[in-house]
Amino acid sequence: MLSCKTLLSRRTKTIRKNKNKKSKNSKRSNSFSTKQNPISEKYQQEEDIEEEEDGDGVEEGFNLKASAPSQSHGVQPLGNLYLSPGSVNSRNTGLGNLQTLTDELVLEVLGFLGGAHLGVLASVSKSFNVFANHEPLWRNLVLDNLKGRLLYNGSWKSTYIAAHYPSFDVSNICVLGLRVRDFYSDYLFQSWLCANLEMKPEWLQRDNIIRRRGISVEEFISDFEEPNKPVLLEGCMDNWVALEKWDRDYLVQVCGDVEFSVGPVEMKLGEYFRYADQASEERPLYLFDPKFGEKVAILGSEYEVPVYFREDLFGVLGSERPDYRWIIIGLAGSGSSFHIDPNSTSAWNAVIKGSKKWVLFPPDVVPPGVHPSPDGAEVACPVSIIEWFMNFYGATKTWKRKPIECICKAGEVIFVPQGWWHLVINLEESVAITQNYVSRRNLLNVLDFLKRPNASTLVSGTRDRVNLYDKFKSAIEASFPGTIDHLTQKAEEKKAQQKKPSFWDSVTDSKAGAFKFSF
Repeated sequence: MLSCKTLLSRRTKTIRKNKNKKSKNSKRSNSFSTKQNPISEKYQQEEDIEEEEDGDGVEEGFNLKASAPSQSHGVQPLGNLYLSPGSVNSRNTGLGNLQTLTDELVLEVLGFLGGAHLGVLASVSKSFNVFANHEPLWRNLVLDNLKGRLLYNGSWKSTYIAAHYPSFDVSNICVLGLRVRDFYSDYLFQSWLCANLEMKPEWLQRDNIIRRRGISVEEFISDFEEPNKPVLLEGCMDNWVALEKWDRDYLVQVCGDVEFSVGPVEMKLGEYFRYADQASEERPLYLFDPKFGEKVAILGSEYEVPVYFREDLFGVLGSERPDYRWIIIGLAGSGSSFHIDPNSTSAWNAVIKGSKKWVLFPPDVVPPGVHPSPDGAEVACPVSIIEWFMNFYGATKTWKRKPIECICKAGEVIFVPQGWWHLVINLEESVAITQNYVSRRNLLNVLDFLKRPNASTLVSGTRDRVNLYDKFKSAIEASFPGTIDHLTQKAEEKKAQQKKPSFWDSVTDSKAGAFKFSF
């Protein structure tokens, strides 16, 4: 158990919304400046920590996964340097004049190198050996330059070497790497820590979502869809064939050699499960495929859209509609960092196997640690989901408007209203289906979104982003004449009603605190 109270360094990544995939594993971005060394400000001596743990309201330490490997090069958090009088950070001596650069910047520079040059650089000094063997560098090399199949070989460096030098025996690569004494780095240590931390119990305790079973469609619309409120629905998957059949063996059998979208690459399902069995990293790859029903028709026939979500007006576009449904398969720790679903749609997410932790914020509350750009095209947030929980989750305890949270288990469906921020992490290996849809309740919002001036940047899931508004509006008017005008009129009446003063407002002089006569 780690007994530190540190919040660690706050790294950020940028999510660009102009991707055609609903979720994509993205590289680290330096869009927002970060401090090199907040750990050293938070680390305290063991005796002080133990005293604090006896008090009320003190954050407990973190637990590592039982399968967690030791830190590959012996990297320690920078705070430990101050607990070791006389020690010199070998990170600096091994970098020479480059020691003035932050760890993030060193890695950004090394990110321009190819595998052969990283291998040469690793032999220059112990410090460069640590940096040049940083796994995310090799991960990016594999994912950006992959030609052919991705066969994961226990580490990204081994995977790269096996792909580019087939005759080389990757089993000869030392898994633990070169151990370096007195190497202190918050950034490198946190990458390992986030990959190997268990979810803390307190991160899983809050369950404040409304749960419903057996409600009518009318109740769902009036209580949740129209007021734009999340709800967890139970019992509406009970007749799904997928709920009984979709285990690993069955999925591998029916999918065969079909390749699915996994981040920026394509993988067979068996290959992805091979990766899932070996990987231990901060941001695990996530299988997220929008064409699974076309690729493997039987998968699309073994579930049905719950009755609450069957009105999907994007269907009028036929084959030209944006991507709207995905099969999602992920190992424990994988998931999606904070985002808003594409094109102002609402969504439902049904868990078939496993379980997921959800954290949701309403449209007018930006989650802590999340920084959307003014036009909404980009979102900067912590690099990994675990990092967000470590650094920012605790702050929500004191908020008046706390997030909606739940653990969605197999057989349960969560409704995610349009515009809501949400984060999802798989607590175990999970299989799910999700669909985005447009009903009469959010049709006007979708149309407004599609006609924004920067629609070519914001709209996703389709090649024709610029003309989607005109196509969709025309198709709606042809299929459902008068619907848009009717909904617009209702929206204007509702807006006017909200502005109309009540009886007491009309007879009370708010400034004088007394009645006024209006006749």
